[in-house]
Amino acid sequence: MKWTINQLQKSRNKEMAIDEMVQADEIKEIDSSIRGVSPIHVTGRADIGAHKVVFHIRMKGHLVLPCSRTLVDVNYPVDVETTETFLFNTSGYETDEEAHQVKGDVVDLMPVIREILLLEVPMQVFCDDVNAEGAAPQSGKDWEVVREEDKSNRIDPRLAGLAKFFDDNNPSDS
Repeated sequence: MKWTINQLQKSRNKEMAIDEMVQADEIKEIDSSIRGVSPIHVTGRADIGAHKVVFHIRMKGHLVLPCSRTLVDVNYPVDVETTETFLFNTSGYETDEEAHQVKGDVVDLMPVIREILLLEVPMQVFCDDVNAEGAAPQSGKDWEVVREEDKSNRIDPRLAGLAKFFDDNNPSDS
């Protein structure tokens, strides 16, 4: 996903369609929690002007991440829309928008795509099947994983006697 400024200038004041599949496997080296990256489908358009190019793109694919609870692989879907501006020449050009400066005479969209994919990695991801093959154990000697939805119905056995305390000492019964 690279274009020279001359290639882009030939399409100036026109809309350039984008529809490509890209590989972004390099992000696995940056973030070790990413176990895999599907081919990313990038669609959208580029609006090309005299001093800048604005990409309106949508990226779809999935990342393979470890489940925070069981460590099994989870396919995490990615569907992101973004607008990225590249300035050909910043001298004398003021803008309020955040923009990327073109280095040399080549506009390279791949570093931006990799950055956006890295930003899409969640803090935690959970698989649906906690008993999946290869999953981390959910219980052991004197311990077990307790989910939030299970916690509300359970009483800690060490505190079970306290639950009856107020029932036994109710002064209104006298």
